[in-house]
Amino acid sequence: MLKLMKYLKPAILSILMVIGLLVVQAACDLALPDYMSNIVNVGIQQGGIENAVPQAIRKSEAEKLFLFMDDQQVDTFLKHYTLYQPGDTSQKDYSRFAKDYPLLDKEPIYGLNTKDKDTISTLNELLPKPMLVVYGIENNMFEGMGQQMPEGADPFKVLGKLPKEQLSAMREQIDEKFSALSESMSTQTAIEYIKSEYQALGADVNNLQVRYLFWAGVSMLLITLLSMAATILVGFLASRVSAAFGRDLRLDTFKKIESFSNYEFDKYSTASLITRTTNDIQQVQMFTIMMLRMVFYAPIVGVGGVFKVLSTNTNMGWILAVAVMVILAIVLIMFGVAIPKFKTVQKLVDRLNLVTRESLTGLLVIRAFNTQKHEEERFDKANSDLTRVNLFINRTMALMMPLMMLVMNGITILIVWVGAHQVDTGVMQVGDMMAFIQYTMQIIFSFLIISFVSIILPRASVSAQRISEVLAVEPVIVDPEHPKSFDPNTKGILEFKNVSFRYPGAEDDVLSNISFTAQRGQTTAFIGSTGSGKSTLINLIPRFYDVTEGQILLDGVDIREVTQHDLRQKIGYVPQKGSLFSGTIESNLKYGDENASEEQLKKAAEIAQAMEFISSKPLGFEEPIAQGGTNVSGGQKQRLSIARALVKKPEIYIFDDSFSALDFKTDSALRKALKSETTDSIVLIVAQRVSTIMNADQIIVLEDGKIAGKGKHQELLKNCEVYREIASSQLSKEELAV
Repeated sequence: MLKLMKYLKPAILSILMVIGLLVVQAACDLALPDYMSNIVNVGIQQGGIENAVPQAIRKSEAEKLFLFMDDQQVDTFLKHYTLYQPGDTSQKDYSRFAKDYPLLDKEPIYGLNTKDKDTISTLNELLPKPMLVVYGIENNMFEGMGQQMPEGADPFKVLGKLPKEQLSAMREQIDEKFSALSESMSTQTAIEYIKSEYQALGADVNNLQVRYLFWAGVSMLLITLLSMAATILVGFLASRVSAAFGRDLRLDTFKKIESFSNYEFDKYSTASLITRTTNDIQQVQMFTIMMLRMVFYAPIVGVGGVFKVLSTNTNMGWILAVAVMVILAIVLIMFGVAIPKFKTVQKLVDRLNLVTRESLTGLLVIRAFNTQKHEEERFDKANSDLTRVNLFINRTMALMMPLMMLVMNGITILIVWVGAHQVDTGVMQVGDMMAFIQYTMQIIFSFLIISFVSIILPRASVSAQRISEVLAVEPVIVDPEHPKSFDPNTKGILEFKNVSFRYPGAEDDVLSNISFTAQRGQTTAFIGSTGSGKSTLINLIPRFYDVTEGQILLDGVDIREVTQHDLRQKIGYVPQKGSLFSGTIESNLKYGDENASEEQLKKAAEIAQAMEFISSKPLGFEEPIAQGGTNVSGGQKQRLSIARALVKKPEIYIFDDSFSALDFKTDSALRKALKSETTDSIVLIVAQRVSTIMNADQIIVLEDGKIAGKGKHQELLKNCEVYREIASSQLSKEELAV
C-alpha cells in the first residue's frame, strides 16, 4: 500500500487542508459535551450562575462573610470588589449595577471589578465556605458552631464581638467540617446563597437562567454548524483527492500494460489485468477516501476524548480502560478469523471474470456444442466460491457492530451506576457524569471507525499489492538508453542474420539460425506446417519478442538499437485475427493515420476489396463497429484490417495469414491491387494457402523452426520436398505443372 502513496503527492496541500478541517471538526465535536454539562450543572442546577463569585453583594452580607475569612482573604476580596454607595453616580459602572441591582438606590453594595479568569478562579476557591456557613446560619441549618448564642440575639453580631483567636479556631473547625465536600459541590451549594443574595438585591434571577441557557444553546448551534461545514469540506476534498488518486493510478497502470511485450502478457491473464485496472483500483480508491475522512479523524477524537475524560471531575477513568481493552479484544479476534479470507477474494474475482469473459466471447461455440450446461456449472462454481468467501467475511464482520453496541450500552450502564453513587455522595455533578458518558462514547466510536476501516484495509492491501505488481514489472523489451536513428539514405532492406529464438523458460529454440533478406518492392512469403514458427518469426520484426541470438537489421540498423516507436512507425501490421475497435468504419481506418483524408480512406478500402460492403451500409464509413467487430463477418474484418494498414502507408507490410477468411476471387483481386500499391515497400506474408503466395518474389519454407527451403514457387517445387508436399496437398496436377 505504501508503494502507491507517491500518487498522493500532487494532493499534499488538499490532504493538509483535510487534516486541518478534521482537527476543527474534532474540536467542535469534543466541545459539545462540555456545553451539555454546563447546561445541566450551571443552567439548570445553578440557575445560570456559573461560579461562587457573585457579581454583586450587599455590604452587610459581605461583612458577615468577612467573619469567616482571615485578613489576607478579606484583602483579596476588597481588592477585586468596588464598594458602591447609593446615589454616587460618579463611580465607574454605577449605572450598570444600579440597573441590574435596584437595591443600590437604598443600600451600599460591593460590585466585582474584574473579569480575569485566574482571579475569578481564586475567588471561587475562597468564597464558597464562608457563604455556606453564612447561608447555614441564616437558614438555621446548624446551631452556634460551638458557641452559645443569647436568645433572640443576632448571631453575626455576637460572632463579630469574639476575639480573633476564637474566630481563627472557628474557621479551622469550618474547614474541617467541609473538607469532605468536593469543590464542585461546595460551589453548587454556595450558588443557593448567591441566588438569595441576587433576589435581595432586586435582580431578576429567572432571566439570568434563561439568558444563560439561550446563549449556551446558541453557542452549541454555532459549533454544530461549524462542525457541519468542516465535515462537508472534508468530504468534498477527500472525494477529489481519492478520485484524482484513482485516475492517476488507472492511467499509469494502463500505460504500464500498454508497454508490456508478449513476455509480460504471458504472465498475466487478460481477465486479471482488467480486474487490477478496475476492481482493485476501486478498492484502493475506496480505502483512500475512508482514510482521509475517518482514519485521520478517529485518532484526533480518541486522543482528544481521553484528555477531556481525564480533565473531568470524575474518578471513572478505569471504566474507559476496560471499554478500550474489550473493544481491542473483539477487533483482534474478528480480524484473526477474517483477514486470511480477504487474500483469496481478489483471486476469486479474477477467476469469475475469466469464466465470464470466456463464456461471452465463446458463446457461439458453446451453443454449437450444446455445452451451455457445462458453462453454467463453471460459472456457478466460480460465483459460489466467491459468494461463500464473501458471506463468511460479511457474517464475521456483521457480528462486530452488535458486539460494539453491546459494549457501548454496557459501558453506559456502568458509568450511570458508578456515577450515580458519586453524585449521591456529592463527589460529582450530574452534568459531569453526562459529559463523561459522551466522551466515552466518542472514544469508543473512534475505535469503531478504525475497526470499520480495518475491514476494508486487508482487501485494499491485497488490491494495492496486485496493482504494485503490475507497476513494478520491468518490460523485457525496452528502448535503448541512447537510441540510434534510421539512415534516410538507406531504405527498404530487412535482413535476418543467424536469428534464433526461444520462449522464456523453454529448453529448445523455436527458431534456429534464420537468415534471409527482404528488399523494397518485393514480396517475401513464409509457409510451413502448423507450429513451424511462421508467426513467431513475424512477431520478432515489430519487437513483440526479442531475438535470443543473431540480429534483425532494418535499413542497416539493429532494430534493438532504435526506439520501439520509430521502428513500429515503419510497419503496417495485419494480425491473423483481425482486431477492430468500437467506433465507426472511419475511426478504425484512421487508426493507421488519424489525418487521412476521405480520398485516402476510399482508396485503401478499394485496394482491400472492402469498398463494396462499405457502400452497402446505410451510413457508409460512418457505420458503427461494435466492440471487437462482432457486427461484421470474418472476411469483412480482415479486409478492414488490411485497409487500416494501407492507410498508414508504411515501409514494411506484415500480413500474418491475413487472407485466410477471404474467398479465392477476393484473395486474388486483393493481391493484384496490393502489388501495385506496395512497389516501394517490403511486403511480408505468412500464409497457409500456396495460391496466396505462389507469385511472391521470395518464398521461405519453415519446418521445426528452421529454413527448409528458399526461392520462388517453381524453384521450390523442384528443390524443396516440404514445399512440394504442401503444394501437392492443395493444388491439382495441372496447377503444379504450370
